[in-house]
Amino acid sequence: MNHNNGRTRNAVFPEQRELDLYRPLKKLRLESFNNLTKTLSFNIYDICYAHSEQAQREYIRYIDEAYNAERLTAILAEVSQIIGANILNIAHQDYDPQGASVTMLISELPLQEEPLNLEAPGPLTSAAQVRNPQTNLELEPPLKESVVAHLDKSHITVHTYPEAHPDNGIATFRADIDVSTCGKISPLRALNYLIHKFESDIVIIDYRVRGFTRDVKGTKHYIDHKINSVQNFVDKQTLARYQAMDVNVYQENIFHTKMMLKDSNLDNYLFGVHEADLSPHETKVVTQRLKHEMSEIFYGTNIVHVN
Repeated sequence: MNHNNGRTRNAVFPEQRELDLYRPLKKLRLESFNNLTKTLSFNIYDICYAHSEQAQREYIRYIDEAYNAERLTAILAEVSQIIGANILNIAHQDYDPQGASVTMLISELPLQEEPLNLEAPGPLTSAAQVRNPQTNLELEPPLKESVVAHLDKSHITVHTYPEAHPDNGIATFRADIDVSTCGKISPLRALNYLIHKFESDIVIIDYRVRGFTRDVKGTKHYIDHKINSVQNFVDKQTLARYQAMDVNVYQENIFHTKMMLKDSNLDNYLFGVHEADLSPHETKVVTQRLKHEMSEIFYGTNIVHVN
C-alpha cells in the first residue's frame, strides 16, 4: 500500500481466462444435498516503516480506521455477492485499542444460469458484475427473494491485527479471512477480489475441501472439482507481481500457497516520510529491515540478521 498519498498500488484487471484447467468433474447425481465443505483461509499482511514511535501510532490508527468493522462488513457483503450467497446474519465489532471482527452467516442463492464451473477464477472488483465463464456476459446479482430453503452451514469471517515492532520502526497489519461454503457456491471466486481489496504485500492462502458427499448409488465423493494449486485461480497478471510457492497435500485435498509482492518501490512501504527525505544510509537500513520482516513472515520463521 502507498501510505503517503492514499493511492493504492496499480490494480490489474484480468483478461478472460482459459478454462480448461478449471473444468469440473463429470456432473454427479447426488443422493440429496452436496455436503462437501470448501474453506478458503487467508492471512493478508500490509507492511510499512514508520520513522518514529509517533509515526507508528499514527499508522496503526490510520490502518485501524481504514479497515474498521463497518468497512470490513461492506467488503464481506461484496464477497457474498461474488460467490452467489445470501447473507443471513451479521455480527461485527471494533476493539480497543485496535482491531475489528466481522462474522456473516450465509446461504446459497440459486444462479440464473448454471456456470461452467463455480471454481473458475472470480472477479477483482465490483461484485455486482459477475461474469458467466461460458458466455463472458455479465449477470445481475441474484434476487434476495429467491433464497434456497436449506441452510448451507456457510460463513465468512474476518479479524484484523494491527501491531508494531518495539524499536525498529516496522509496523504490520494482518487480516485473517475465512470463506467457508458448502453446496454449489465456491469460495475460490472471491480469491482475486480479496487479494486486491486489501492491497496485500504478503498473502498466505489455505484451501481445503472437507467431508464427503454421496451419490445416488451410495458412493462417497471427497472432492467435486479439479485443482492442483490455488495459483490456478489467481489472475495471471496479479500472480506475476508476486513471488509464490506451494505446499500441497493432494491426497488430503489441502492446498497451501504463499505470495509475497515483488514491488521494490520503497515509497510504497513508508508512512509519514518519503524516500527522498532519507539519507543513502537510512534508505539502505530501512530497505533491509523491510525485506527482513517480509521474509520472516513469508517463510514463517525468525531469521538471524547478520550485519
